Amino acid sequence: MRVAHIIIVLFLSMFIAPQLWAQDSIKKKQKAYGQKTIDVKEAGNALQNSLKKNSNIEIAPDYERLAAGFEAKADYPRAEEYYKKALEVYTSLKNKSAMARVSRNIAKVQEQQNKLNAAALNYKAAEKISPDAKSEALNYNDFNRLKNSSNTVEQDKYVRGNIKLLENDKKTEEASEAYVKKAEIDLKSNNTKEAIKSYKKAITYADEPEKIVVINNSLSKVLVATSRYDDAIASTKRLLDTARAHNNLSAQIGHLQTLSDIYFEKGTPNEAVPVLKETYKIALKSGKTTAAKKSLEGLVGYYKSVGDNKSITPLYERFFNEFDSLIEHDSTLVDAKTIQVTEQKIKQLEKEKVLKDELISRKNIFNYFLLGSLVLLLFFVGTIVKSFYAIKNKNREIALQSLRREMNPHFIFNSLNSVNHFISQNNELQANKYLTSYSYLMRNVMENSNRDFILLGNEVEQLNKYLQLEHMRFANKFDYSITVDETLDTEGLYVPNMIIQPHLENAIWHGLRYKDDKGYLKVTFHRAGSSVTVTIEDNGIGLAKSSELKTDNQKVHKSRGITNTRERIGLLAELYKKEITFSIAEKPLPETGTVVQIIFPLIYSI
Repeated sequence: MRVAHIIIVLFLSMFIAPQLWAQDSIKKKQKAYGQKTIDVKEAGNALQNSLKKNSNIEIAPDYERLAAGFEAKADYPRAEEYYKKALEVYTSLKNKSAMARVSRNIAKVQEQQNKLNAAALNYKAAEKISPDAKSEALNYNDFNRLKNSSNTVEQDKYVRGNIKLLENDKKTEEASEAYVKKAEIDLKSNNTKEAIKSYKKAITYADEPEKIVVINNSLSKVLVATSRYDDAIASTKRLLDTARAHNNLSAQIGHLQTLSDIYFEKGTPNEAVPVLKETYKIALKSGKTTAAKKSLEGLVGYYKSVGDNKSITPLYERFFNEFDSLIEHDSTLVDAKTIQVTEQKIKQLEKEKVLKDELISRKNIFNYFLLGSLVLLLFFVGTIVKSFYAIKNKNREIALQSLRREMNPHFIFNSLNSVNHFISQNNELQANKYLTSYSYLMRNVMENSNRDFILLGNEVEQLNKYLQLEHMRFANKFDYSITVDETLDTEGLYVPNMIIQPHLENAIWHGLRYKDDKGYLKVTFHRAGSSVTVTIEDNGIGLAKSSELKTDNQKVHKSRGITNTRERIGLLAELYKKEITFSIAEKPLPETGTVVQIIFPLIYSI
């Protein structure tokens, strides 16, 4: 017999899906037993139609309606999913009132899933865009209630604030929900007396019979916990009578199950068993598979506990005799499959909507293209003028490139002369080291040869490499330093390319090289307001004495080097509308040496 019972239970588990749905409506409805909650199938069909029409004005409320249907069935993950889709569409429509309402609904279903942080953020979002002061206050209170989850005193304060607002506005449905939250807070504070009052108040405000069942079940648990069995029984019987008067079978089953639980807790199974049998009978009659299964399990469990195995077999026999009829009349099983199919269709239509939106977007782009072509036609003359201007700028760019390349031969000659110097001294190791560094520098110079501006970091690196090369040959003639102001962004600031290097070369080859003792070359990049000042300072022999020592060829090169810099600065100013200044001066006596200054604005984009 025990084996047979196990097989039957396994069979039931395979074919009967547990679907305990606590109903909760989110729409304003008339307060009466038997009233109709949102039909998920109808909401799904409406959404399919609006998706086919690709009308966001209809799609948004249909998403919201479908979400509300799932919320009423306590399917909170699905409700959250569709509320979020509704919010997305309302946001695209810039409907702030609807955005606030849906954000609050998202927070509610997230709170039901214990996603308290996410719920708090959505209450806060709803508060910020609330259409009126009362809605703003409601969301503010709920946000703070969740943020103070460890402080029941603060929580009670905020939930009381909401109850007052909702009662004044006669929003009975939300007032019922607020009283349930207050009861839960009261229980956390071990204030069962207040919790009982709150649950009773919630029942008086509840709109849906299924919601009343859930609240009464919570109330009964509190009453039973405090041994107030008679009060729990009386309260449940009153609600049961109302459900019977309105012929609401779902509510009857819910209250009967609560009543049987109370009797069992009270220790009067003789009163509980008839109630369970009545529940079982109504469930079989009305096609409530889940309720029938639960009642059957309760009866079987009781009979097993008292060793009355004979009474179990007739129960299973009746269940199997009416099994086909039960499944046939159980609309929830059919609805579940229908909803699944509906959701698949909705997802397909959503994909099609994305494609439609893309097509519309492409069509708009094509229209913009035609409009743009017309504008181009109208401003054709202006385009020709711009072309001439571009040609003029191109000529300037070519001139700049020519001036930059004019400096390269002398730089290359000096570098090769240094290699020759090392070779003549039979210093093969130093010559190889020099050539390696030189080739690296030349590669960088060539890579940047077509650029008028380069990043400050690259320029400093090139200058440093160049000075290292010169220092290898003239190590006993000078030391050097490069200092960059900390406020300058080396990775974002642009500087003129190859403007500074020729003056370092002049300082070394015409000033420091002829100095009797060891000299010093200092390069600084300093920020002054919205400008950068580059100072090249040496303590060499100075401009006048250097001119005396130079050959005719060297004099021509120096003069051309300075002229080259001035010409390039002029072209850069014309091309880029950047004011750049250049000056070179000899240090006043008794000091010797030269000071070169180049000033240009902060340039972060070219």
